[in-house]
Amino acid sequence: MNFQQLRIIRETVRRGFNLTEVANALFTSQSGVSKHIKDLEDELGVELFTRKGKRLLGLTDPGKELVVMVERMLLDAGNIKRLAEQYSNVDAGQLTVVTTHTQARYALPKVVAAFKQAYPRVVLHLHQGSPQEIVQMLLDGEADIGVATEALADVPELASFPYYGWQHAVVVPAGHPLEAVRPLTLEAIAAYPVITYHEGFTGRTRIDKAFAQAGLKPDVVMSALDADVIKTYVELGLGVGILASMAFSPQRDPGLRQLDSSHLFPENVTRIAVRRGHYLRGFAYRFIELCAPELTEAAVADAVGGTAG
Repeated sequence: MNFQQLRIIRETVRRGFNLTEVANALFTSQSGVSKHIKDLEDELGVELFTRKGKRLLGLTDPGKELVVMVERMLLDAGNIKRLAEQYSNVDAGQLTVVTTHTQARYALPKVVAAFKQAYPRVVLHLHQGSPQEIVQMLLDGEADIGVATEALADVPELASFPYYGWQHAVVVPAGHPLEAVRPLTLEAIAAYPVITYHEGFTGRTRIDKAFAQAGLKPDVVMSALDADVIKTYVELGLGVGILASMAFSPQRDPGLRQLDSSHLFPENVTRIAVRRGHYLRGFAYRFIELCAPELTEAAVADAVGGTAG
């Protein structure tokens, strides 16, 4: 048994049992992948995959149990490398943070600037993706830290922590009739076309739920991942915008007006997450603490199940 065989087992499950994709992902040949699988099955004396001819269809019962062990073994192998790097090169290395566009654009710039000043020798990779992509990158070990509003709290394999609370804001072009509606109501908003986030992003579920609970179905004429895109089309007069409050600034957006809508939508909580059992370098803990000072190294390490770096 060797680590290449373990990687192939894990990747085979991740790639839906498509050995061509497994070979491409691991930079090897399909025949080599098949041989590694057969050699491991021969060594263990059990079949790990169900087959139809040469095609793999799924996992056998021993295969299902083995995959859990493989994931744990490969996670610990990565932890050993990070542990060695922590003690051999304390202030240098690589940190991968995956987040949504909204967080990368509006919540994290000051944190990133402070982190880079404190750790100039650390290469910071800031990836943007959907909440589901963030979860998968954390589970796959491709990212150290995830930041998002959706999905992170729902995955048992992740330890997640509140980062900050925020609400949605309603924005309109200067001079729009809704400026005169006080207090603003969902009924008044629903009388106009609406531009907001794609489903599954930046609290969109809560926007939809608020309208549904009021018995309303807004006419969402455009949706986007990016608050700047939403504001652009609102300013063109194509609809009323509903976006994250931190994305609006009177100085940056002089052609728009933010309406008081704090009573219309519930608070959202953006969370920080790491995979349980994932060893974090000391500078990773520092990044989290720069986001939220109460998330100390000891508190995070205790929840993650690792040791403080």
